[in-house]
Amino acid sequence: MTCGRETRVCSSVGPGPAGAAEEMNWFAIQTRSRHEKVVARELQAQGVVTFLPVVTRLHRWSDRRKLVELPLFPGYAFVRLLPSPEDRLRVLRTDGVVSFVGTNRQATPIPDRQIDEVRVLLSADVPISSHPFLKVGQHVRVRGGSLDGLEGILVSTNGNRNLVISLAPIQRSICIQVEGYQVEPV
Repeated sequence: MTCGRETRVCSSVGPGPAGAAEEMNWFAIQTRSRHEKVVARELQAQGVVTFLPVVTRLHRWSDRRKLVELPLFPGYAFVRLLPSPEDRLRVLRTDGVVSFVGTNRQATPIPDRQIDEVRVLLSADVPISSHPFLKVGQHVRVRGGSLDGLEGILVSTNGNRNLVISLAPIQRSICIQVEGYQVEPV
């Protein structure tokens, strides 16, 4: 495990099939609520390569405070395996696993680079938290600052995030840059 002041990566590595490294892919699995750690431990015991990114947060109760490790992506864990029916079935039969993440419940591979980037961020000892997934073209609302509550369509032009506000009756739009502002899906 790699430990940092703010974050901690909980990953477990099991023995993979010999010579199959090129064919193995990362997949996201959905877990039952609050079963991420149990699922990761159980899969590791079965020899499945797992990755469960966790962050350490200070929780306050009325009588005490305690540092608690929470999954960075609640309800999800990652597994690295061959996309064979046997391996998929072994994972799906694990108590606490709901399904593989993908279209039509078919497992969609996650590029190694994306998993590596999450690992790098967690080991960099910087504050990290999850954020709503935003797509270009999505209807969003600005949170905070002088533009608080403003809604529009998120667009990207030359690498800059912009908000387009349209006046449909006159078929005109205006565009403002929203770099530095927090935006959330509507």
